[in-house]
Amino acid sequence: MNITLRQLEYFIALAELRNFGRAAESVHISQPALSVQIRELEAQLGQQLVERKARDVALTPFGRKILDHAERVLGEMQSLKEQARWHDGLAGKLRLGMIPTIAPYVLPAALAALRSRDIRLDVQVQEGKTDQLIEALRAGELDVALLALPTLEMDMAEVPLFEDRFVLAGTEKRLQALGPMRENLRPDALGHSQLMLLEDGHCLTDQALEICGRNRGHAQINMGASSLATLTRLVAAGFGLTLMPELAISAETPASPTLRMVRFAGTEPGRQVGLVHRKSTRGGAWLEALAEILTTAGLDQIEKARGLVGQAAASSRTG
Repeated sequence: MNITLRQLEYFIALAELRNFGRAAESVHISQPALSVQIRELEAQLGQQLVERKARDVALTPFGRKILDHAERVLGEMQSLKEQARWHDGLAGKLRLGMIPTIAPYVLPAALAALRSRDIRLDVQVQEGKTDQLIEALRAGELDVALLALPTLEMDMAEVPLFEDRFVLAGTEKRLQALGPMRENLRPDALGHSQLMLLEDGHCLTDQALEICGRNRGHAQINMGASSLATLTRLVAAGFGLTLMPELAISAETPASPTLRMVRFAGTEPGRQVGLVHRKSTRGGAWLEALAEILTTAGLDQIEKARGLVGQAAASSRTG
């Protein structure tokens, strides 16, 4: 029996897309060539893998069994390649994903630290929303991603790094409108305050809605901003309040001098930030080194933020 990894890759593409034309396009070969490879695979295995129809294909019962095997084989091969690439720690090429509410605040220091360890390291960064990065991880397009945890993805492993707490941000007028509750502030007791959030699809928006006990249909919810930079400026202009992660404070607030920040009472809400990778990707020295670098970069930003929040609170009391 002479089955190639390429044939298994073609078969998986056909099983996912259920169309010879689309599958051929996804693996960058012609449709006739894909058809020939699938027929050769069937000949090697001695049974039909797919039922060919006018507009699509369907897996045979035997084809479904072979699909499970094919995915495991290619997954192990990907893991083998990664182990060979990372056996000496951070070296070669690192494909790193980050969500937009983390990337601008951690990347500058993290990239500098990575390059200082090995100037030859080729770091490729992909910014995207959580679901996009998870799919890129599954497809082998990323080695690891820095996300808010948990992802609840069964095929992914998670490495918690640090906690990023939220503060309430707004103009002094907006915060004064909270009245007595400002002194014992709880995120689920913001009354009828206008809450400004990022556009749908950002995990930070989902977290804020859950923390504040609101849903997307709430009359006092505005989800129009596409970035924390835009959101900060809208809030500083008096359009509403927002939950701001400490990670972003030192970068976003200097351009918004009218912004004030208040900490929540009791257990402060926040998010756990961590690394996510495929379970088939083995950890080791390279992952530990990356985790250390990203943790240091994140905690440095958070330490700066706590000083700024203290200054803003003092200014608010004296103003």
